[in-house]
Amino acid sequence: MKVILGNQNIFILCWTFLLAITISCGSQSQSNKENREVQTKTDSKLLKYTTGIRSFLEDSKGNIWFGSDKEGVCLLYNGKFQYFTTENGLSNNQVRNIYEDKNGIIWFECGRGLSIYDGQKMSIYKERNYDSTTKWKLGDKDIWLKGDELDGYNQLEKNPGVYQYDGRKLSYRTFPVTPKSEDERRFHYAISTPFLKSKNGTIWFGAYKALIGYNGSDFKIITDETLGLDGKNSSLHIRGIFEDSKGNLWIGNNSGSNPLGGIGVLKYDGKEYLQFTKHYKLRKEDTKANSLDRVFSIGEDTLGNIWFGTIHSGAWRYDGNTVKNYTKKDGLVSNHIWTIYKSKQGAL
Repeated sequence: MKVILGNQNIFILCWTFLLAITISCGSQSQSNKENREVQTKTDSKLLKYTTGIRSFLEDSKGNIWFGSDKEGVCLLYNGKFQYFTTENGLSNNQVRNIYEDKNGIIWFECGRGLSIYDGQKMSIYKERNYDSTTKWKLGDKDIWLKGDELDGYNQLEKNPGVYQYDGRKLSYRTFPVTPKSEDERRFHYAISTPFLKSKNGTIWFGAYKALIGYNGSDFKIITDETLGLDGKNSSLHIRGIFEDSKGNLWIGNNSGSNPLGGIGVLKYDGKEYLQFTKHYKLRKEDTKANSLDRVFSIGEDTLGNIWFGTIHSGAWRYDGNTVKNYTKKDGLVSNHIWTIYKSKQGAL
């Protein structure tokens, strides 16, 4: 299954320099019709998803995977798209994250459950181990995946946590937290981002209301209280985490229910936290134009510029001194940038 990377990357990356969500305006019946079509056809010209791209992976074989919000996952191979849904072995048609393990197996973290692709077929992964939930450990090439539910945890998981796959076994690990209410049990510690392995070896997990780090011996848990946020007008709602080439940790937040907008971007240098959006006066309450208050994705280009993808204000570029906004007027397909991914050739 060898492919020519250059042709595929040129095909994908020419129509936009960032991977943007496209929101469907069609009816539910039209959406169902489109789903039936993509399950049975391949197409070499256009990715047919209309509900948005939530995840992206260029695997070790040069294949490119697109995970959608509601329509399953798509494989780009030899210039053609091949579509997979629950009818073809996915546990759920929402594909939040895609990983490749040390054995070359592709993992799909779905809205509910997990699926794998072994190079030949897609299948639901059902094996779980719950015998060592508090025995945390780190492996160089382990992958980490959210719990099996859309949010919260089930009766087997019992507490907030994540699954760890070490190449042989999928084991559930619980966070050292004690939810105090039903809202905290369901939402606060539910994983909302891909896991992040920092340069110093710490594994970071973004949850809606907490950022949790584990370095092999100790946990660091960042919450509203840690940051001095009031939890109402300013609060964490984490949708993206990223470590840049200088070792800074960036945290993107979306607080759509707050009429004043969200807190946007936080920057953590290992010692101090900077409310980046507030510092640059880019909150909704600060500007009548586009704001940097509802952030879904963060990335870095080959020049060291930091990019932010928002839910309604397109993409923003930070060059170390100034912040510049790009929208549909500048050539983006949409002003909702759900995912930013850097290819092996260095293109965003």
